[in-house]
Amino acid sequence: MTVSHDLPRLAVVTGASSGIGRAAAQRLAADGFHVLAGVRKQPDGERIAAPGIEPVILDVTDEDDIAALVTRVSDDPEGRVLGVLVNNAGVAVNAPIEVLSLADWRFQFDVSVFGQVAMVRALMPALLAARGRVVNVTSVGGRVAMANFGAYSAAKFAMEAMTDSLRREVEPFGVSVVKVTPGAVSTNLTDSGLAEAARITDRMTREQHERYDELGRAFAAQAEGFARDGVTPEHAAAVISKAVSARRPKTRYTIGRDGAMFTFMPRIVSDRMLDTMLRRQNTSLAKTRR
Repeated sequence: MTVSHDLPRLAVVTGASSGIGRAAAQRLAADGFHVLAGVRKQPDGERIAAPGIEPVILDVTDEDDIAALVTRVSDDPEGRVLGVLVNNAGVAVNAPIEVLSLADWRFQFDVSVFGQVAMVRALMPALLAARGRVVNVTSVGGRVAMANFGAYSAAKFAMEAMTDSLRREVEPFGVSVVKVTPGAVSTNLTDSGLAEAARITDRMTREQHERYDELGRAFAAQAEGFARDGVTPEHAAAVISKAVSARRPKTRYTIGRDGAMFTFMPRIVSDRMLDTMLRRQNTSLAKTRR
């Protein structure tokens, strides 16, 4: 098949069932892309299907799903090329490190790191051929590791490192690699994160409850604040659109004031000072839940 670079390009968005992924798929379709929107369940696909948005069943930890997507991209009936991969899929496994099982850690990394790496590896030939772009959705948790966010932040720190390495490897060959770093965004990841945290803390010992219950209250108050005061997924999608469309993209785009603040804070504040600031914040948040 002859490939035309003049046709609207394909965009792949992972984790498009809801939140940032869903909004990004809708925004990129409005920008003129034909979006392959990765969802894990058929009903989610039915809800997101629209002109310019083609849902595809995609669990980023499933090799067969990824292989089917690669075939869909390479055999596009219109001869379109892959303009962008938005790696957005992720989970939030939040609890004290002492409490988290190794299975919890593996689940966090399987979805939020290894799944993203699998997508990059599978689609890089198409991206290289089209001189496309990779947009990795990271987090302020990849810049500052707060208490109770050990596994989540470790995964996001790993994504930071992977993205830097990837950029330095493939940009000489025409593929741009960009980080988009959200702060507080009002999405259902908050609800799922709270539910996951409750599942994990239910198995804590009495001694662990004594050590960490105040931290858990602070986490719940913070999560509720994100849902109440965070920017909308549509705002986040507009930033992703900017990262996708910029002729000479920056290496990082932040979302929200807290996204910018936490991105730069580690450069200007010592570890001990940051520890104190975060501890005071947790104490204040926990008081709101008593």
